Amino acid sequence: MIGMSKDKRNNKQVIKKAFLKSIPIMCSYLFVSMAYGMMMENAGYHWYYSLLVSMTVYTGAFQFVLITFLSSGASIATIAVTALLMNSRQAFYSLSFLEVFKDMGKRKLYMIHTMTDETYAVNCSIGNIEDRKDIMFLVAFLSRCYWMVGAVLGGVIGQLFPFDLEGIDFCMTALFIIIFIDQWEKNEKHFPALSGLLVAAICLFIFGQMSFMLPALILVSGILVFQSGWKQEEGSL
Repeated sequence: MIGMSKDKRNNKQVIKKAFLKSIPIMCSYLFVSMAYGMMMENAGYHWYYSLLVSMTVYTGAFQFVLITFLSSGASIATIAVTALLMNSRQAFYSLSFLEVFKDMGKRKLYMIHTMTDETYAVNCSIGNIEDRKDIMFLVAFLSRCYWMVGAVLGGVIGQLFPFDLEGIDFCMTALFIIIFIDQWEKNEKHFPALSGLLVAAICLFIFGQMSFMLPALILVSGILVFQSGWKQEEGSL
């Protein structure tokens, strides 16, 4: 009985820690996903379509783009290629947690599927503490719930109170800017951020708006890997 009570207390503490860590994501996801649900409703797709897409796609930036694709009747090939290019950055996020995810068993696949800009930022802030893996999993699960709840609420609100949605899609851009500023303030070294901005600007000029993301990520990753290796060699001398 004592062991069981300790386990329950420990589980409550883990849930509490995960919830506190996920509060910033909740505050952003609820409003952004509500905007998404409203735009889906405005395009003629009711709340259950927003819920279905959020359960299967779960990438906010592309979900906003998907509204345009669904309304214009774009081909599946176009949708698939665009999704790959827009969300390829998330594959790079997982590289930071290869060792952690490897030890998470069946939860590993879920963690990979639910890795977003926001969960990545929160996971980086958790550190190597006790119950780290459980907290990371719960943050991912709670964040997904926040998005789905917001998408449904947005669809319902958009159906009951239709209004002009011009400019509301900028909320996703605003969210990325806030994440960037938060990471900038928390880190003393800004070389990764500055190199990312510079490379992204160059690739945007060369490859265009729809194709710059993947080459920019590859180049920035190469630069950071080279920098890390150079520092290690310099430190061993």
